[in-house]
Amino acid sequence: MKALVLYPYPVEPDGLSLQGHYLAKGLEENGWIVERCSREDNDKKEEIYKNFKPDVVIGIGFWGDTPDLIKHPLEHNMRPVPWFNANGWIANYHDLLNDLPLLVATSNWVRSTYIRDGVKGENIKVCSIGYDPEIFYPRMKDDEDVKKMRDELGIKDDEVMILTAGGDVTSKGAQEMFKALAKIKDKVGNWKYVLKTYPSFSARNHGKEEKKLIEELGLDEERFIYLSGQYPSDLMSKLINACDIYAAPSRLEGFGMIQLEAQACGKPVITINVGGPKDVVKQGETGFLADVEHEIKLDKEWVYKDMGFDKKMQIEFPIPKTFAYRANIDQLAEYTLRLIEDSDLRKKMGEAAAKHALKNFHYKVIAKKMIDLIEESLLKNSDK
Repeated sequence: MKALVLYPYPVEPDGLSLQGHYLAKGLEENGWIVERCSREDNDKKEEIYKNFKPDVVIGIGFWGDTPDLIKHPLEHNMRPVPWFNANGWIANYHDLLNDLPLLVATSNWVRSTYIRDGVKGENIKVCSIGYDPEIFYPRMKDDEDVKKMRDELGIKDDEVMILTAGGDVTSKGAQEMFKALAKIKDKVGNWKYVLKTYPSFSARNHGKEEKKLIEELGLDEERFIYLSGQYPSDLMSKLINACDIYAAPSRLEGFGMIQLEAQACGKPVITINVGGPKDVVKQGETGFLADVEHEIKLDKEWVYKDMGFDKKMQIEFPIPKTFAYRANIDQLAEYTLRLIEDSDLRKKMGEAAAKHALKNFHYKVIAKKMIDLIEESLLKNSDK
């Protein structure tokens, strides 16, 4: 089989780009012939359609990328297979999505979101995102890179390092973690919290909120260490390996890539029991999933021309839609305290996490699952 994989290409340290990169690599290692192309480069796509003649065109993105990932291949008699994330709701292209023989979602939560918003469920299958175990793997505490990282961060050997990383850390649940730490601050003190962000308005804006919250909660600001920058995968692996606990009770998480990478590095994960993390973390075995304390619902939302609409306008929802979640603070506090106090528990969970990640999310395993979904779809449709 021959596949054209459309994603942010050439590869860069971005979630969507790495998702496509690992898939293409895994397809090749499973025996497929693969071409790669930027989603937006129509001239290059048409050249590949003509000369390579792919059996399928796999597109990485979300429903808003439908013109590049579905419409364009269809216009050239190609067979598109979108592998979609979600951004909270699905506002357009329902008829086109419903007509597809196969639409792949990155998690069961993403699938449920598409169904909630009017896309039929029969054609939506789930395939998780893969990772590279040659980059993300457990390192020993005395590993030189791990020791150097902790030294540079000012983390002592007897201090437990908690890590949260994202474009901004508030969306990853950092403010909920602050509140949880405030509940246990008089019970345990040997911790530092490292927060890794990407330079952006969101990170700066939320950073002001975070600083204010730390002060309001009476937490020692010296325990909080902020990092900013675009870290390549190998540097992220070293940072994750330097931590003892990875925490991300995300407010909205379609999959949970860094939660997966943290497990691959042998770290117990504290997250939220909704969205993609439910597919990634095993409760009580590889980490802890805190219940949802409450949901943020909206009864209307703006749509724009780049979503496929004629003009900017607001759409009202007959039934309010959930756009974000908040994790239960008491449970976060309980889980954090247990992991800070019990090094044996951290070790046990970390070892289980690394095995879980390698067995179920190795990029080659994920590519084989994608192959099976595509071949099953092709066979089913050839019988019609």
